[in-house]
Amino acid sequence: MPYLELSLRCSEADQPRYERALDDVGALAVTLLDADADTGNEHAILEPGVGETPLWRSVVLSALFPHDADGLMLLAALDAFDPGLDWSRVRFRSVEDEDWERAWMDDYAPLQFGRRTWIVPWNQELPEAAQGDDAAVIRLDPGLAFGSGTHPTTSLCLQWLDGLADAGALDGRRVLDYGCGSGILALAALRLGAAHATGVDNDPQALAASRDNAQRNGLAGSLSVCAPHEAPADTWPVVVANILASALDELADSLAARTAPGGRIALSGILHGQEAALVERYGRWFEGLAIAREGDWVRIDGVRRRD
Repeated sequence: MPYLELSLRCSEADQPRYERALDDVGALAVTLLDADADTGNEHAILEPGVGETPLWRSVVLSALFPHDADGLMLLAALDAFDPGLDWSRVRFRSVEDEDWERAWMDDYAPLQFGRRTWIVPWNQELPEAAQGDDAAVIRLDPGLAFGSGTHPTTSLCLQWLDGLADAGALDGRRVLDYGCGSGILALAALRLGAAHATGVDNDPQALAASRDNAQRNGLAGSLSVCAPHEAPADTWPVVVANILASALDELADSLAARTAPGGRIALSGILHGQEAALVERYGRWFEGLAIAREGDWVRIDGVRRRD
């Protein structure tokens, strides 16, 4: 039986808080690994007894959830339980005996977003509908980074980008994808007519996946990726940020400053019920803020004021 595994690195001092939060959102099991140990040493793994804590200064904490658990929903719940903890470096993977990346591609069918945008596993044939001259096709192998197009937060952003392309608002533009994950949104923007995209993520594995997917799609020369502290002090006419609501709130000033006057922004990773506070927050800089919803998730998009 497969499971969804959540893993993160934390200090020994913060480990009990992280574990309490994971238990609260329904973790089936929690294990700890000495972050400074040789990763090949299986004896470094520990599942402490009740009331016991590890003696290491830094630990890698892993929690198992049912295989069909929604990773972003878990992150939102964890952030709500203890917003004082850093949930930005969480990684997810499917745990089973077979190679999970290949299993993902075996089960994953090509998906269409909007009129032109298609996400297709790299080892599958293009559907006939995706073979038109104006189709924007991304061949994806997401690696360990979030972003295959199947989650509503990504779907909402892909639909938004497709709509911008139909309106000619992507042609020759530069795009900032903040929290790029697999690079799916940046690459879709490029396929839809953007001239250059910058992907920003604090997870080195996400940056590696974005580079790999850009290479796979022949777009390596049009995509730059970097960590947040390395991002250029620049403005972009199109900005998309698919991250958690708490991070969108914290980064509001920064994202507004990075959006060019008259530029467009899309914010996703927002649970239904969290949008009102963010609309008020971003209303300081953006006009025409609109809300789109898919299931339990919401996208907010608008235009940067020129004044």
